[in-house]
Amino acid sequence: MNENYATDIVSWKYEAPYDFYNNELSDESLKEILDNPYYSIVNDNDELVGFFCTGASAQVPKGHDYGAYLDKCMDVGIGMKPELTGKGFGTEFVAFVLNQIQQKNQLPLRLTVAKFNTRAIHLYEKLGFEKDMEFTASSAFLTMLKK
Repeated sequence: MNENYATDIVSWKYEAPYDFYNNELSDESLKEILDNPYYSIVNDNDELVGFFCTGASAQVPKGHDYGAYLDKCMDVGIGMKPELTGKGFGTEFVAFVLNQIQQKNQLPLRLTVAKFNTRAIHLYEKLGFEKDMEFTASSAFLTMLKK
């Protein structure tokens, strides 16, 4: 991850209902990405297509109040450039991310996804994740595990 990619990522604008994932470009949002384990993903033309993060950065902080993160897992957060979503690239993109993480990690994988995001939930189930628990923060969230 570098500052240019981080700036692009926090500037991405998704259409409703996925605008839930929009960020505001600020020093704080850039610091989150640059100071934590965030990784940019580029295509063969060195164009940014997405990112992933691991550990606490991939967790919804309010989930700790519900015990969502008690089990020892590798938490994973994934984001794809808005212009590329909904076009059939998700399976290949997420499989690539999971492969990168599993090469260096033996723990079960855990994702936290907004419950309304049925498109992502379906994709994660297709890739072997199972629904684990639900909790409410700013929205309803679902944790999903892949053992």
